[in-house]
Amino acid sequence: MRTDPIADFLTKIRNAIHARHTKVEDDYSRLREAVARLMMEEGFLERVEVQGQGVHKKLLVGIRYTAEHQPVIKGIKKVSRPSGRVYVGAKGMPKVQSGLGINILTTPLGVMTDRQARKRNVGGELLLAIW
Repeated sequence: MRTDPIADFLTKIRNAIHARHTKVEDDYSRLREAVARLMMEEGFLERVEVQGQGVHKKLLVGIRYTAEHQPVIKGIKKVSRPSGRVYVGAKGMPKVQSGLGINILTTPLGVMTDRQARKRNVGGELLLAIW
């Protein structure tokens, strides 16, 4: 039983980067897909695919590397945990690496980056930081 599936997903990505793998496969959930798609839109991942149907769905994520074979993701950190949720308002959202990274948060309007949340003036639960 997983207590924090997002943390497990991020750990799989982190381990794949250290092992220089090009893809990661994980169980499907709408939240994991939304997080992965945001990471792809921001340029941290190469591709996001959903394979299978029903309860057999899998999420396939392609890790992005530079031309020199260095990973684009320098760091990834889970902020909110089951034991301690972190909520932020639109005005009090922290910057990641002086604005070089992004925060991903869940809001009443869906999963979005910190820039999108500031623009829409909405806060929510801070899930992770990536740079």
